[in-house]
Amino acid sequence: MTLDNTLRDIEEVPDFGLTLGDGCRLSARVWRPVDAGDDPVPVILEYLPYRKRDGTCARDALTHPWFAARGYACVRVDMRGNGDSEGVMADEYTPQELSDAVEVIEMLAAEPWCSGTVGMMGISWGGFNGLQVAALAPEPLKAVITLCSTVDRFADDIHYKGGCLLNENLGWGATMWSYSSRAPDPALRENWRELWLQRLENESFLPSVWLRHQRRDAYWQHGSVIEDYSAIKAKVLAIGGWGDAYKNAVPQLVQALPGAKGIVGPWVHKYPHFAVPEPRIGFLQEALRWWDHWLKGIDTGVPDDPDYRAYLMDSVPPARWYTERPGRWVAEADGAISHIPHRTLYLSKHGLSDGRGPISVPVNSPQDCGAEAGEYCAIWLGPEMPGDQRGDDAMSACFDTAAADHDTDIFGAPKVRLQLSSDQAQARIAVRLCDVHPDGSSTRITYGVLNLSHREDAEEPVPMPINAPVPVELWLDTIAYRLPKGHRLRLAVSTSYWPLLWPAPKAATVTLLGGSLHLPVRRTARQDEVSFPPPTAADPWQTETLRDASNTRTREIDMASGVVTLRIEDDFGKIRDSDHGLINGSVAREEWAIHPDDPLSATGACHWTDELERDDVRLRTETRCRMWADATHFHLTARLEAYENDVLIYERDHSDRIERDHL
Repeated sequence: MTLDNTLRDIEEVPDFGLTLGDGCRLSARVWRPVDAGDDPVPVILEYLPYRKRDGTCARDALTHPWFAARGYACVRVDMRGNGDSEGVMADEYTPQELSDAVEVIEMLAAEPWCSGTVGMMGISWGGFNGLQVAALAPEPLKAVITLCSTVDRFADDIHYKGGCLLNENLGWGATMWSYSSRAPDPALRENWRELWLQRLENESFLPSVWLRHQRRDAYWQHGSVIEDYSAIKAKVLAIGGWGDAYKNAVPQLVQALPGAKGIVGPWVHKYPHFAVPEPRIGFLQEALRWWDHWLKGIDTGVPDDPDYRAYLMDSVPPARWYTERPGRWVAEADGAISHIPHRTLYLSKHGLSDGRGPISVPVNSPQDCGAEAGEYCAIWLGPEMPGDQRGDDAMSACFDTAAADHDTDIFGAPKVRLQLSSDQAQARIAVRLCDVHPDGSSTRITYGVLNLSHREDAEEPVPMPINAPVPVELWLDTIAYRLPKGHRLRLAVSTSYWPLLWPAPKAATVTLLGGSLHLPVRRTARQDEVSFPPPTAADPWQTETLRDASNTRTREIDMASGVVTLRIEDDFGKIRDSDHGLINGSVAREEWAIHPDDPLSATGACHWTDELERDDVRLRTETRCRMWADATHFHLTARLEAYENDVLIYERDHSDRIERDHL
């Protein structure tokens, strides 16, 4: 089959119905060529809970019409219980969600305007379930493009990392508490009020669900494609960003799946044709090559592309936000990072060096160590990235190299081996690899964390023996970063990392008795080794701004009590859709507080306000939640309020007490 560059006229269907076998109607937004009935086309499916009518509209407008004009039917489905679809969503990545997706794929493949082949594309949730559905191998599904996703739901999602509880477990749970409580568009559903009340009555408070699984049990194994890569038959293009939380899956997929390809840029949690930091790439053109090859049978050369293309970032001064990262594109023809040689450096009294030596370094970090960690998953475009690490370094045990006498290209996942002891049965460590500039400023290159009870097995954790030497090993997140001549490399070890991680019940002193850093070092790249077309997109979403968006992040110290509080407010603004007139607005607030001397003082609180307006109908939800802990249990409360024309029509409270399990 040969390539046809002729653009086709397209049509949009705003509320295409897909009725599942159990009678639940899902709502889809479809962009397709107007002549697809006479000349059928493949389908590109994006399947999400994030509301196609007012949630993902900005990125949908840039992306789906572009593919449709080039001979595809793009189908953006609201999952069961969200947006304009019926039903209730009980949790993320459930068997129901995945079986619904398989049924949707089979229905779409049978449409007269579909050629019979289907691809799935998505970022984050859509990247996750694209892989998970591929593992179920529906026959029409031939290709997947997964962005910012994971292969292991316990090790690399927003819940746990290294067996430590991420505070994002509460933060993102609060987000879904808000997202899934919103009503359908009254213009599309005559029974919108009935559907809304059904959601409000049945919606789960997901942080309670997730916190009931504090080890890698069957709950997390479900949906983790690392359990059986061989189940995936579709061809996978995996994409990630160094500024995102989900960067490890790309090399993992490239190395595990025949024919898979990977691209990692400097970006945060966004599609690469409009992501930051720049440089952006022509993602749509790259994706089109993938779809044309695997869905249309056109030889676009994608099997001959390098297996792994990554942006090697230059050293930059630390900052909480970047608009651009200098660097260069490098490529590995075969495989991703497993073949990159490692240089071993040892922790010693001289710092981080080639020579071994005994050490005995106690680490007992204040509970607010980690203030410059930034957001676990940078997404809202505020000051979310890691800042100058010097403050956190001062609360950590630091091991530095001498100033580098040449540029060093760090490329892969550094591994750290430590010999240590702990004076508490429950303890954790955070290990940061930093670039120390000649002026003393410290840029975080990458990091890893470990709950020491999970040192051997995430499924069957065991407490630390008290004051006994124990070997541990942890991988830091994958990265591509140039340490320049004249800079020092620093390995910093702390026993707390707030507000990224929830603290252990007691402040532990961990004594480092020895260790090594195994640093993946690639040949020095002298120039770009691969290039991409410039970014392009369809016309942007047309809206009228009613309230401007803003993002603030403030850290305060109460000089009387000593409590340190981080306050975050993300006002997403308020807008009116210029086409169909729906008004929506959101404000998210988070507050994380802790006393530097007391891990049991930790508290987290979230509050979302969501507005939806259509003609004379004004709807609003207020969702709140809070979490704290004592030595044996986690405590959670949540409240959901729904208003119609400023009248409270529904309210529900939730409270929970969950035993700590090696946390």
